[in-house]
Amino acid sequence: MAFWQYILLFSTALIGGGASQLGDDRLRKFLPTLLSFSGAYLLGIAALELIPDVFGRGSSSAGLWLLLGFFIQLLLEGFSQGVEHGHVHVHRGQGVGFAIGIMFGLGVHALLEGLPLGAGSSAYVDAAGHFHDDHLLYGIAMHKLPAAFALGLLLRGSGFSSAFIWTCLTIFGMLSPIGVALGEILSIDPEWRLRILALVVGSFLHISTTILFEADGSHRHGISVTKFLIIIAGMAVAYLTVH
Repeated sequence: MAFWQYILLFSTALIGGGASQLGDDRLRKFLPTLLSFSGAYLLGIAALELIPDVFGRGSSSAGLWLLLGFFIQLLLEGFSQGVEHGHVHVHRGQGVGFAIGIMFGLGVHALLEGLPLGAGSSAYVDAAGHFHDDHLLYGIAMHKLPAAFALGLLLRGSGFSSAFIWTCLTIFGMLSPIGVALGEILSIDPEWRLRILALVVGSFLHISTTILFEADGSHRHGISVTKFLIIIAGMAVAYLTVH
């Protein structure tokens, strides 16, 4: 993977997390909009590119691994407090163990999603010789931005120091690039590349659908015109990216 792609994965976490430390409430109000767009984009690339990629390679176990990724993400959110889809549950007076649990949930997901990108040199080449890993790259970057913003808000609201928050954001930013590097270094056979990709797609489905279901609040069975248009825009960008 190119150096600029490593920088993109790392910098989105710092940009999103850094914005959360500015103390501007207007930025916090923008979070649901950013989440709706990123959730729609994730769902769009999953449906238009990643799922056809996974099931188009003839693996009989692809569906099982996709479901496993979905439920692994469900379990990880028990640690991360739902930060991946913008939940900010402030807990004053919590110790470092609280933050470690959140970082564990976020970190395992971030590491796993980088692995198939590292194997992209051979796992995403079609019959015409075109690479398809950019769609996964942009999907990861798109959802790391609001996730890092929510992480920064949560840690700041819970009373952690600025130095501790930036350390957590830096670690979060590094984990996906580390996953990419591991994917490049390890000799992963094509079948396992496909299984890991299916895991990541399953986690994307969980994150994106949760975001969209909560677009106008968990207690409303409807969606505003504004949020609907944002979701349409996110899916349209996904379509244009794929095509």
